[in-house]
Amino acid sequence: MSTPYPFTAIVGQDDLRLGLLLNAVSPAVGGVLVRGEKGTAKSTAVRALAALIPEVAVVPGCRFSCAPDAPDPACPDGPHEAGSGVSRAARTVELPVGASEDRLVGALDIERALAEGVKAFEPGLLADAHRGILYVDEVNLLHDHLVDLLLDAAAMGASYVEREGVSVRHAARFLLVGTMNPEEGELRPQLLDRFGLTVEVAASRETDLRVEVVRRRLAYDDDPAAFAARWAEEEGALRARIVAARALLPHVRLGDGALRQIAATCAAFEVDGMRADIVMARTATALAAWAGRTDVLAEDVRQAALLALPHRRRRNPFDAPGLDEDKLDDTLEQNSGEDDDPDPDGPGGGGRPPEGDGPDTPPQPEGGADDTPAQSVPEQGGEKEREPAQGQSSGGGEQQPVRAGEPFRTKMLSVPGLGEGAAGRRSRARTEHGRTTGARRPQGPLTKLHLAATVQAAAPHQRARGRSGRGLVVRRDDLRQAVREGREGNLVLFVVDASGSMAARQRMTAVKGAVLSLLMDAYQRRDKVGLITFRGKDAEVVLPPTSSVDAAAARLEMLPTGGRTPVAAGLLKAHDVLRVERLRDPSRRPLLVVVTDGRATGGPEPVALAARAARLHEVEGTASVVVDCESGPVRLGLAVSLAGELGGTAVTLDELRAESIAGLVKDVQGYSGRAA
Repeated sequence: MSTPYPFTAIVGQDDLRLGLLLNAVSPAVGGVLVRGEKGTAKSTAVRALAALIPEVAVVPGCRFSCAPDAPDPACPDGPHEAGSGVSRAARTVELPVGASEDRLVGALDIERALAEGVKAFEPGLLADAHRGILYVDEVNLLHDHLVDLLLDAAAMGASYVEREGVSVRHAARFLLVGTMNPEEGELRPQLLDRFGLTVEVAASRETDLRVEVVRRRLAYDDDPAAFAARWAEEEGALRARIVAARALLPHVRLGDGALRQIAATCAAFEVDGMRADIVMARTATALAAWAGRTDVLAEDVRQAALLALPHRRRRNPFDAPGLDEDKLDDTLEQNSGEDDDPDPDGPGGGGRPPEGDGPDTPPQPEGGADDTPAQSVPEQGGEKEREPAQGQSSGGGEQQPVRAGEPFRTKMLSVPGLGEGAAGRRSRARTEHGRTTGARRPQGPLTKLHLAATVQAAAPHQRARGRSGRGLVVRRDDLRQAVREGREGNLVLFVVDASGSMAARQRMTAVKGAVLSLLMDAYQRRDKVGLITFRGKDAEVVLPPTSSVDAAAARLEMLPTGGRTPVAAGLLKAHDVLRVERLRDPSRRPLLVVVTDGRATGGPEPVALAARAARLHEVEGTASVVVDCESGPVRLGLAVSLAGELGGTAVTLDELRAESIAGLVKDVQGYSGRAA
């Protein structure tokens, strides 16, 4: 077994270490989500924490790690008699991104359950992680239904497996740790809220710290055992501190003053629901125990807010997690009234933390969102200062970027036919979850039993199998897998006209608002997105296909405009991108969204060249939509003609709004279906 990197040898990353340690002291905090760029010791810290968790006593032979002094009465391996047990190290169980539902929650032998009435259950990773650590690397890439199962088990402390009326329950209490790189996509706000704490990590920009990181890592790689031995004393001291804090935790008093500060802080930052208040209370209590105190102070409340609230402040998918620390300090100071503790320096006695009496408060990462949302449309004065000169709206020079208009809810655009791509919320697909549409023989392990089809397959053979009682004699060949239909996520590739003809300020503001609205829709439907722009003489892949819709929104915000309109170049670039993506991810079907007024210019016969490029997509059956940005009293209808060449459909900016186009999905599917 390899020697893990010592937790105490990690350089910096104070927020990360504190968040993990608080969950080790009090698992009721609810786990921690670690967000940050690659190469910032996220996985190293999580794996190193396991060595600090105290050993657990378990019932010998129990696959579900029951405690010998209080065994689970519903344990599938029980019942167990209370008594002495054996001690073992707490486990760290890693959940792979590609894990199946059966691997996570366990598998029930349906054949034995039907034929013998026996609950033959093979435990999953949730059972393995009971009373230990469950670590999910790249949790943002985990399928939504697995995240739901995972967080439900973490909230209830138990896992339920139910198949066709047969159910198994077992305890599943663990320290949940998720890590993610925001560049690869975000978690939904509803799922973010289920993590107790979140920390942002980034590589230090200080030369000395970076040198020390490299020095320690090289020493560890040369001789892991010797390196770990150098840190054994510090590891032992930290382990003892965790044990002491756990013992002190039940004696920590959360006074009325601290509770009032917690409630006022959550109200001031307008977080949804009451989970934030509860998590803050538990975190502040754990902070006091970690500092060796029996009273919660204002400094504990402040630190708890910095850990528990930033990810709950997101108001839309493109809001960066963050907290306005000045507002936090003002709120704590305004609610620092006298507590029921007679000590004026006790809990609630001030809004500022005392010196040297608890864990250091690490600096908040840059880039946190303040409390005032940005205006969607620039001030009118600024508009006039940057307004393009008369007659230059379709001409050559590059214009400064403009802000996007107010986003709106768009009508759903979907790919025709039935796919088999990654689970999502856009187009129809065969999935593991959804409504049952048929049955087939299982290809591999049986995951979803179609009971009626199984009984129908077994019924003709009962006499030959010697059936004598009421029970049905079922063989493995009789089992039928349910075929289900749900929704998949698609690759939504945006091709945006950034030429001079689109550069008129109000027009480009509206166009960006429409694309931003479509990006928000893609985020909610769990799509991958890509962004191509064309202007001047060529097209550019501004953002290669990615799961990070936030990155696409950021690139859109800084998009400059100006020059001619090489529509053909944009479509050819899109064709190249889709060709590569079909090789990388063949099951994910694309949806091409072209945003233009269709006025192709530049080079010989630009309109005819654009039509020929469009027909490349039509021949391959790529579902497509053209958002027609043409305005004014005279309309040439070029965008509509382009949509016809693509084998798709055209909608105006006004029609893109959900309340305006009830029949859009039907139109897109009908036209694209004929082309395919």
